[in-house]
Amino acid sequence: MSKAGALDLATGLGGKIEKDEVLSAVEKYEKYHGYYGGEEGKRKDNYTDMVNKYYDLVTSFYEYGWGESFHFAPRWKGESLKESIKRHEHFLALQLALKPGQKVLDVGCGVGGPLREIARFSMTSITGLNNNEYQITRGKVLNRNVGLDKTCDFVKADFMKMPFPDNSFDAIYAIEATCHAPDAVGCYKEIYRVLKPGQCFAAYEWCMTNSYDPQNKEHQKIKAEIELGNGLPDIRFTGQCLEALKQAGFEVVLEKDLAADSPIPWYLPLDKSHFSLSSFRLTAVGRFVTKNMVMALEYLGIAPKGSQRVQDFLEKAAEGLVDGAKKEIFTPMYFFLARKPHVDG
Repeated sequence: MSKAGALDLATGLGGKIEKDEVLSAVEKYEKYHGYYGGEEGKRKDNYTDMVNKYYDLVTSFYEYGWGESFHFAPRWKGESLKESIKRHEHFLALQLALKPGQKVLDVGCGVGGPLREIARFSMTSITGLNNNEYQITRGKVLNRNVGLDKTCDFVKADFMKMPFPDNSFDAIYAIEATCHAPDAVGCYKEIYRVLKPGQCFAAYEWCMTNSYDPQNKEHQKIKAEIELGNGLPDIRFTGQCLEALKQAGFEVVLEKDLAADSPIPWYLPLDKSHFSLSSFRLTAVGRFVTKNMVMALEYLGIAPKGSQRVQDFLEKAAEGLVDGAKKEIFTPMYFFLARKPHVDG
């Protein structure tokens, strides 16, 4: 799980967006969100543009702070953040009972950190599906660096309309990715279509829990911060995900909020009360250092104008995630394992 340096952060900021257009892209992205008066309907109608802008703007920050795997994980005492992230990925592979030689799909693969880890762990061939060109470019470079470019590949496409034939894959997984879908049923139906009969789909979903009160102003603010800082059109309840799976045709084998039993809180790296040298860049102090570094890089013209604004909405995301977790109204690791029946219906 390599980490990018300050120069990588600066030069990667904006992804495939022209550097002199980054500020405009940030402004357009922000206007989609409720935090700035945007509407859920417009986010859903324009989810492709919104999510692509988001990942062009934030991917270099993610690589700088997290490494190659952009997700949270439940954590045991004595376990490092890096170890917990790997174990979280291995858990999915084990739940799917992956076997050497199988053809697997990673839906919303980012730059392919989990793809590479799971491929090496299970000796499978994994295709990463992603609609962001910049992340795919990064993923191909990282695959070549570790010698996985012959067995693992990337396909640029929308997971609402996948370019694969029916019954193509032996297993499918999604790690904190299908939360970007404007319609869970439609997304899960596409996953169902390309999965072989009798095989399984496993995922970690970002969800609001049953403790979330849609009428509570503080809860609303937290939800809006998470949506803004993470490129989400909406955040579904856990029950809505389950119902969507069933409507898509799946049989639900297992489902559990893995955040509930985590010995060490999943949000700890982001909590302002926490300090860690091993995950320094994620801590409040580390984020403050990054903020000032980005400010200097933007002032010097090394990072494009608008870079500080990206850092600002990512900071709002961190605050929303921690507050949502502490109030037990949000989880980033609602896990489910669902099977496609051998015979439809």
